[in-house]
Amino acid sequence: MTAMTPGSNIPLPVTRVTVDVAAPVRLDVSGLLLTADGKVRSDDDFIFYNQPTGQGVTYRSGGGTSPDSITVDTTAVPPGIEKIVVTASPDAAGQTFQGVEPTATIRNADDNSVLASFTPPQLGTETALVIVEVYLRNGAWKARAVGQGYSNGLAGIATDFGVTVEEPAPAQAAPPVAPPTPTVQTPVTPPAPPVTTPTAPPAPQAAPAVPAPGAGKINLDKGRVSLQKNQTVSLVKGGRPFLSQVKMGLGWEPAYRGKDIDLDASVIAYGPQRNHIDSCYFGKLSIVNGAIKHSGDNLTGEGGGDDEVIVVDLGRLPQEVTGLVFTVNSFSGQKFTEVAKAYCRLLDASTGEELVRFDLTTAEPQTGVMMAKLIKQFSGEWEMTALGNFVKSRTVRGMVKPSAQAL
Repeated sequence: MTAMTPGSNIPLPVTRVTVDVAAPVRLDVSGLLLTADGKVRSDDDFIFYNQPTGQGVTYRSGGGTSPDSITVDTTAVPPGIEKIVVTASPDAAGQTFQGVEPTATIRNADDNSVLASFTPPQLGTETALVIVEVYLRNGAWKARAVGQGYSNGLAGIATDFGVTVEEPAPAQAAPPVAPPTPTVQTPVTPPAPPVTTPTAPPAPQAAPAVPAPGAGKINLDKGRVSLQKNQTVSLVKGGRPFLSQVKMGLGWEPAYRGKDIDLDASVIAYGPQRNHIDSCYFGKLSIVNGAIKHSGDNLTGEGGGDDEVIVVDLGRLPQEVTGLVFTVNSFSGQKFTEVAKAYCRLLDASTGEELVRFDLTTAEPQTGVMMAKLIKQFSGEWEMTALGNFVKSRTVRGMVKPSAQAL
């Protein structure tokens, strides 16, 4: 069985898979069939307790004693559907995922054998999740761990994917007490499903907690990529891995003139179970037999160009290294609110060509930040995701645990 981390994927060796989602609390699980533009075609593509069957996708209730599940028959998925996302939200109104760790288990639907499992890390105020997606890539079906959270419930997810969710009419005899955010009804509610065919633009909704999953998933076919927070880029071109050695350049400038900023860039290497393998920083300039090397410490951040550079030889990395997290810390204790123009950029080490750039547009009064992560996929390809998550830590040692949770 494969224990997946956010962004990782596996090929599906069978045509029928079941995704069940278990948690300490009862969950509502649903599936949405999406076209290439990331939208449903109609309300028929929203599969949940009140509409349990669709084209190639079915919902099964666990009845409160076992997990709800979504089964995908890839041979029956209609042409034009490229992705099925599996979502989950707590059944109790207003409940968040704070303290709740849902686990999605991907199984062979025919013999119930386990193919992979995924538990999203770092959940808090989210009231709904896109937890797993089953998707078509180059004629083959795969499954990806997602773990993207929404703060406005299952209705927010449905709306984001093109389903119009009707708000209930306010009561006439009493002042309205329901929250303004629309909610999807629970299985015991008798009315018809609160969805309509998306013939008109969806009503304005609260924005999702993070960008729509998959919306930022791109490759390098069109050249240099500028990422936003939580967006992912696949380091392939023309469908084939082409990078053997990359450089991660990290840079910053003082927010106030005349004040030096001494920041330290590092990279932390992890194994498939999020186990810490080693850390490369100014005090340890080479790790994993020289496959990862650090340029050395920059004490001021002054001058143009990258302040510190980390070179990663992807082809020489040991098999047990499957995740890298790039971090920046302020050993002297200065907060990132005193830093301007912090960024990271990925370059082709052989040509010096800038491939990917992520500019940190917001800052928090903390002493550490996780800038980006590189994750090795089951296929051997690497994907880069922009993070921009701040942490209270002045050294790389304090970044090991939160960075593992960010994988």
